[in-house]
Amino acid sequence: MSFSSTHLVGFGAHASGGSAPTTVEYLVVAGGGSGGGPGSGAPAGGGGAGGFRTASGFAVSAQAYTITVGNGGTSVTSGVGSSGGNSVFSSITSTGGGGGGSSVSGNGSNGGAGGGCGYGGTTAGTGTGGQGTNGAAGSGASQGTGGGGGGATSAGTAGGASAAGPGGNGTASSISGSSVTYAGGGGGGANAAGTLGAGGSGGGGSGAQVSGSIVATSGTANTGGGGGGANATQTTSGAGGSGIVIIRYLDTFAQQTGGTITSSGGYTIHTFTASGTFTVS
Repeated sequence: MSFSSTHLVGFGAHASGGSAPTTVEYLVVAGGGSGGGPGSGAPAGGGGAGGFRTASGFAVSAQAYTITVGNGGTSVTSGVGSSGGNSVFSSITSTGGGGGGSSVSGNGSNGGAGGGCGYGGTTAGTGTGGQGTNGAAGSGASQGTGGGGGGATSAGTAGGASAAGPGGNGTASSISGSSVTYAGGGGGGANAAGTLGAGGSGGGGSGAQVSGSIVATSGTANTGGGGGGANATQTTSGAGGSGIVIIRYLDTFAQQTGGTITSSGGYTIHTFTASGTFTVS
């Protein structure tokens, strides 16, 4: 990310003049779910993206707001993937992404966006309304593949007979001062001659592939991207990417405290890549 200027944090100083903001704009992205493990040896589904919520005109008052930045789901070597952690700002909670399904009939988990199914799985994880989309089914064909995890904008793609399902795409936001895409779903894993599922735009990790011994990749940190699904040869799934919370308000207001503080386009921006406190005073 690029910013026009950067301010030192931690001295509790406010910019001269101006009053505290009464409303702010926010982006709250939860941690992405990890891809599923291979279980009985069949390929697994991709993890769902962390929930994505953004709005302007959110009322704030003079108090300290606890910020929680959700961790990504941890990688697994068997079983259903781990769901991501929730991210929270005031009354706004984004739900962690659902883990990808594992092995035969391995269904994805529900979350901000739903996890994709493993080989033969038919019930993909469901996304949370207004935060993310659904994962996709895996394929029960002889070679078998995993389904893609859901993203913020589009659902994961179902696994085919030889090509694993890509993760769903995320959503772009310019709240940081430049356009960044968040909350992409993880791709499904593939076996034998199958091709991996690509991660969705917005930090989604790609699935594992036997050909070329390609391992599953993790979701990108601080995007809420889902992790890629494993397979029988590459047995460790991709972890989910951690979330992020960004709060901004017009530069005409006095600078408040918390997070990494920058300024761009007439806004003061507070970026939290880890849990902390946003204080309005």
